[in-house]
Amino acid sequence: MKTLNDTLNRLARTARSQRPLPVAPCRLPLAGWMGSLSLLECSTGELSRRRFAPRANLYTQALELQSMTDIISSPTKKRSNPRLDRRAFLQAASAVTATSVTSGPAFLRAASANDKLNIAIIGSGGRGAGNTAAVSSENIVALCDVDENRLNAAGEKYPHARKLTDFRGLYDHADEFDAVVVSTCEHTHAFATLPALRMGKHVYCEKPLTHSTWESRVIREAAGEAQVATQMGTQIHASNNYRRVVELVQSGVIGPVHEAHVWVSRAWGRHASAEDAQKANDIYHVDERPAESQPIPAGLDWDLWLGPAPERPFHEAYFPGPRWYRWWDFGNGTMSDLGSHHVDLSFWALELDYPLTIEASGPAPHAELAPASMQVTYEYGPRGDLPEVKLTWYQGQNKPAIWTEAGIPQWADGTLFVGQKGMLLANYGEHMLLPEEQWTDFEPPAPFIPNSLGHHAEWIHACKTGAPTTCNFEYAGWLTEANHLGNVAFRSGKKLFWDPVKLQAIGTPEADPFIRREYREGWDLV
Repeated sequence: MKTLNDTLNRLARTARSQRPLPVAPCRLPLAGWMGSLSLLECSTGELSRRRFAPRANLYTQALELQSMTDIISSPTKKRSNPRLDRRAFLQAASAVTATSVTSGPAFLRAASANDKLNIAIIGSGGRGAGNTAAVSSENIVALCDVDENRLNAAGEKYPHARKLTDFRGLYDHADEFDAVVVSTCEHTHAFATLPALRMGKHVYCEKPLTHSTWESRVIREAAGEAQVATQMGTQIHASNNYRRVVELVQSGVIGPVHEAHVWVSRAWGRHASAEDAQKANDIYHVDERPAESQPIPAGLDWDLWLGPAPERPFHEAYFPGPRWYRWWDFGNGTMSDLGSHHVDLSFWALELDYPLTIEASGPAPHAELAPASMQVTYEYGPRGDLPEVKLTWYQGQNKPAIWTEAGIPQWADGTLFVGQKGMLLANYGEHMLLPEEQWTDFEPPAPFIPNSLGHHAEWIHACKTGAPTTCNFEYAGWLTEANHLGNVAFRSGKKLFWDPVKLQAIGTPEADPFIRREYREGWDLV
C-alpha cells in the first residue's frame, strides 16, 4: 500500500502542475480519460499511439485520481456522480496547490517567491510593450526587436537591459535570464520560443502559440519535456466570467452539450471590394499582393522581420501590425487570432482536444490572403463521460442560424452552448441561461474554479513556485492546433478526417503544405 500511495502522490503532484507525467517504456492496455480502451505504446514519456488526452489539467486528473482511489480502497463501491467528483476534487486540489511549492532546478531558478525573475523580452513594441509592462515587477534584463525605434523606446524605460535586433543572438547570453516573453509576429513565435524551452527557460508567448499545426505540436512537446512554466497570451482566460461559464457547463446545469457555436464579428481579411472592407470596418484593404515595393522604414530590419517567411519587398500592406495578420505567410487571419480567445471558452468548458473532422466554408480560398468571413465545423468524439459534440466557428458576416433568426440575443461576439436542458450564451464579460423564463428561479452552483492572480501574474507565480498555469502550452498547444486546422480545411477546400498521431489529414495530401510550411533558407526550427 505504501508503494501505491507513493504512486498516487506522484500523480497528484503531476495533476497540480498540469504537466504530462513521464512514463517508463511500456505496452499496456489502459482505459483512459477518453472512455475507450486504448493501447499505450510509450517510451521515455512519448506516446506513439493513444487516444490523446490533453486535459492534463486539474479537473480530469483529479477525477481520475479519485476514481483510482475508490476502486483500490473499495472495488465494489459504486462511483459517485463524476461531475460532483470533479468539482469537489478541484476544490481540494486547489487548496493544496495554494500552499504547496514544487522544488527542483527544472522548476525554479529564483531562490524564493519573493526574489525577482530576470526576464528577456522578444518583441518590445505594440502588444509586446503591453506584455513588458505587465511583467515589469520583475527584472527586465534584455530587449529584442527588429525595429530599432521600438527597441530604443523600450530601452528608455529599461535602461539596464541588453538590446538586440536579432532574437537568435539573445540565446548566446542564456545565463543572464530565467524567462522569456515572446510578442513577435505570429510567423516567428515558434522560432523565438523553442530555443528558450530547450534551455529550460520559462516562456510566456502571445497568441496564437505558433504559425502552423506542426509547429504547435513541436512547441507543446518541447514544453512537456522542459517542465517549465508556460503561458499563452489569452488574457481573457483569467476572467471570472469565463470561470462561471465553465462551472455551469461542467456542473451539468444545461445537461449534456452536443452542440456549440462561436462567432466574432470582426471582418479583417480579403473582401470582395473596397466598399465591403469599409462597411466591415477593416483597418486596411488589399485584395492581391502589391506589385510595387516601398522604401523600408528607417530603423526596421526588414530581412529579420521576414524571418522564416519567403522573401518579398517591403510594403505598408504588411507592416506595421496588425496588417500582417491577414497574409498567410505571416499570420492566419481571424480564425487563429480571435479563435485563441473565443474558442478557448468552449475548449475549456467541454474539455476538448483534437477534432475527428474539420470542414470549412466561405469564399474561394486565396493563395496569399485569409478571408474576412468564413465558418468551420469541428466534430469531436466522446471524452470520458462527455458526449460527442459539434463545434462551429463563424467570423465576419457568418453567424449561426439561431442568431440570424433572432432566436437568441444578437450579440456581436459570443459562444452558445446547446444542452439537453437548455442553452448558455456567453461572451467576454457576461453570460445568460436561455430561454430566460426557464431559469427565473435558478441558483448557480457555488464557484469551484479559483480566481486567477491575473494572467501575467499567474505565470510569474508559476515560474517562482512551480504552481500550475491555466493556459500552459499543453492546453494552448491543442487549442492552437485545432484553430489552425480550421484554416487548413478552408485552404485545402476539403473536409478533413484528422489523424492526430501522424499529424495528417487522412487521404488529403493537398492539406500537407498548410499543416507544415517550408522555411526560408537560413531558418530551421528543428
